Amino acid sequence: MERIRYVFTSLTRISPLPNTEFEVTPLSRQHWQTGDYVVAEVNEPYRGTLRIEHTDGRMAEVAEGDQLVGALGERYATMEATGTWKVVSKNNHMEVLTGAGLFGKATSRSMFLSPLIPIRYVGHVLQSGKKATMQGFVPEVDFQKFNTPTILMVGTSMSAGKTTAARIITRELKKTGQRILGAKLTGAGRYRDMLSVMDAGADAILDFVDVGLPSTVCPEETYTPALEKLLSMMAHQPADVAVVEIGASPLEPYNGDVAIEAIRDCIKCTVLCASDPYAVYGVMKAFDLKPDIVSGVATNTKAGITLIEKLCDVKAFNLLDYDTTPQLKQILKEKLRPAFA
Repeated sequence: MERIRYVFTSLTRISPLPNTEFEVTPLSRQHWQTGDYVVAEVNEPYRGTLRIEHTDGRMAEVAEGDQLVGALGERYATMEATGTWKVVSKNNHMEVLTGAGLFGKATSRSMFLSPLIPIRYVGHVLQSGKKATMQGFVPEVDFQKFNTPTILMVGTSMSAGKTTAARIITRELKKTGQRILGAKLTGAGRYRDMLSVMDAGADAILDFVDVGLPSTVCPEETYTPALEKLLSMMAHQPADVAVVEIGASPLEPYNGDVAIEAIRDCIKCTVLCASDPYAVYGVMKAFDLKPDIVSGVATNTKAGITLIEKLCDVKAFNLLDYDTTPQLKQILKEKLRPAFA
């Protein structure tokens, strides 16, 4: 009998599934839930552009007939795609909503985004006759209050430059000998952002996937206890400074506003990455938030920087410009005293 080769997406990285036996059984829709591990088959001819993020963060091509192991979830990306497993029709056709293996039916897609990988639900992953779920593989964590001095990365939208800014800041902090924790509290499951922060020097990384959420598009009553557990995990890390990213924008339905409020007392420095100068004003007004630095796409030109500073009376500069590094270091030194040497 031919043995099925499964492709394990990065949402399975918190589970032992890649190294354990399991069954695949179709379940009726009434038994489907967010975070369930399921198997879906790619039903698109090979085009050389179908890529999935593996458990180690590596992107690899998949082809028609491949059996992917991912998780049911929801996405609500302003610039790319939206979708949810909750509207999958009786034919069980859906899409890979993110390369991490977030499965659901696409409800809209940007015309500038490449087509999503089409898949067909095969069945749920079962172990000992029970559904395998992301929540089921989250370890018990003793509660510990998170109080690590935090640099908050927040954006006016997705793809505004938050992760890039987090990498730059992490590199600068490491030069002072600080122990750095990188964390992402909201978003749609991809491993690449946190891995890139680790590559920049973070001593430990954590995100919402570690507490069993495929994305943070979920009810607040679901997100809040998961966030509490994630903050406890973060508190157990021996870090001097935490570089924390809020995925997407706090105005989007990813619970970013809940996350910001939960760590507000720890925030020593706020970096707002903006896609547009006017969006800076909107986020500041909506959250009563005055950033210490505005960076990102909106600061790519002098015109953008001038408009931000005129509209919002905040310091704006492009962190990618090496000439701005002394300004960045000075702000970090002022905000993180005495931790920043």
